[in-house]
Amino acid sequence: LLRRDYRFERVWFWGRIQGLRGAYYIAEGLGADLAAPRSRLYSLNCVEWNLLPPASGEMVAQAEALKGRFQGDPSFEYELAEAKGEDDEKLPEDKQEVVIKEEIRLVATIEQIDKAVGIIPRGSFVKTPLGPVHENRNFEGLSLTEAKKLSSYFHLAEPVNLKNKTLLEKADLDPSTDFLDSLEHDIPKGSWTVQLEKGGMVVVLRSLLWLGLTFYHVPMTKQYGYVYFGTGEKNLDLPFML
Repeated sequence: LLRRDYRFERVWFWGRIQGLRGAYYIAEGLGADLAAPRSRLYSLNCVEWNLLPPASGEMVAQAEALKGRFQGDPSFEYELAEAKGEDDEKLPEDKQEVVIKEEIRLVATIEQIDKAVGIIPRGSFVKTPLGPVHENRNFEGLSLTEAKKLSSYFHLAEPVNLKNKTLLEKADLDPSTDFLDSLEHDIPKGSWTVQLEKGGMVVVLRSLLWLGLTFYHVPMTKQYGYVYFGTGEKNLDLPFML
């Protein structure tokens, strides 16, 4: 229904963010270019869906300053006190508080999770010479040996580390498939766990940075995907846990 109403090429179920009084079910709509910004929708009952606004840098910065659990109410308002200088402390009546709706925090959190831990297997997407990214019809899955390596998985986000690689390092890369950042250089090191389940039939990756993000891939098949079931809180204690 979502695909028909909003004219998406496809719709992914993204996951659920659990609040104190309710849960947000999230879906993402994709167009022809799979690397283009995705449309995001949320629902409280999986029947009525609401389109979320695109995430901006300001939204993400404000959401990072918020601590604690989600409430489960999109209209709930958080009060974020702006940092003031010493002179401003003498005038408490002039102190301004920024009000942020939970809906905005939801947009920013989904954006953060997608950017940090939204992943795909190497070779599953292909970049055309003109720029758009499509699903690779020749992708038949990773071998079991390759599926155990973090270097076989890419972030489905704008590459950062790739731009810093030398020409010598880029010489071994295929520009049509290796156009994204791999997981092997993620910071902090050790933020991913790789496990084999069902007797090595399924490879499962879990993020320790965003607890609740699970990715799966069945080697030698086209079956893969990720889903997030969590509280929408980043694990800031991870560097001390490793």
